[in-house]
Amino acid sequence: MQQIFNFILKNSNRLLFLLLLGISLSLTIQSHSYHRSKIISSANFLSGGVYEKINNISEYLDLRTQNDALAQENARLRSILFNAKDTVTATKLDSIKGLHPTDIIVSKVIHNSYNSHENYLTLNSGSLQGVKSDMGVINSLGIVGIIDNTSPRYATVLSLLNIKSQINAKIKKSNHFGSLVWNGKSTGFVQLIDIPRLAAIRKGDTIVTGGQSVIFPENLNIGTVDKIYIDNQTNYYTLDIKLFNDMTNLGHVYIIKSKDREEIINLEKAEQNE
Repeated sequence: MQQIFNFILKNSNRLLFLLLLGISLSLTIQSHSYHRSKIISSANFLSGGVYEKINNISEYLDLRTQNDALAQENARLRSILFNAKDTVTATKLDSIKGLHPTDIIVSKVIHNSYNSHENYLTLNSGSLQGVKSDMGVINSLGIVGIIDNTSPRYATVLSLLNIKSQINAKIKKSNHFGSLVWNGKSTGFVQLIDIPRLAAIRKGDTIVTGGQSVIFPENLNIGTVDKIYIDNQTNYYTLDIKLFNDMTNLGHVYIIKSKDREEIINLEKAEQNE
């Protein structure tokens, strides 16, 4: 306590000056609106900067939770979209019977190979989540591949960037069908083959799924036409398709589970056996 008194006595002139300065500044700020607004603005700027930094840190730490929530929401919206019918009657029948032709399983890519001719993805969902072979895999930009094998907690996906991949696709504006394959060259492009010469095609035309299989619903995005070639041997077009997806950078994906798949496959097998 004695040291405090000694400090005050020793610096009494300076302390008095600071006190009078503080009083004068306070009176000036209170009596002049311009000065008051400047002080408030400066305080808000400082506090706002601190809050922004804290909020950025909180958002970063909570990023995984937000991504999972967005993935779940996207899956719900896509399920509604895929289940939409052309008529009100069909929708009512589905709602009464509880039929949902397409389910969505949210998953995440935990391994992605894209530097060989036979590329595969690994997902963190498996048979315990209802994943089975030959289910389609998509994300918000377009198709990704087809489920190849499963274990209880994981699944492998035959990537679009696999020379064994072959998917039914079509030109969106004209509905001309072909087979989507990969020539093993570029990770950003696949090829659409067996397009008839009578099809009117232009660079930039959108390519989507054809819907002629039980794996992918119709009209899912794939990419756009980049180059057009004529196969002299077959007299069909071969198209270079620029993918909407960056196949080298995949995160959350959606596995499409068609409840009609078994019925359709069994019916087709019965037709073939007759």
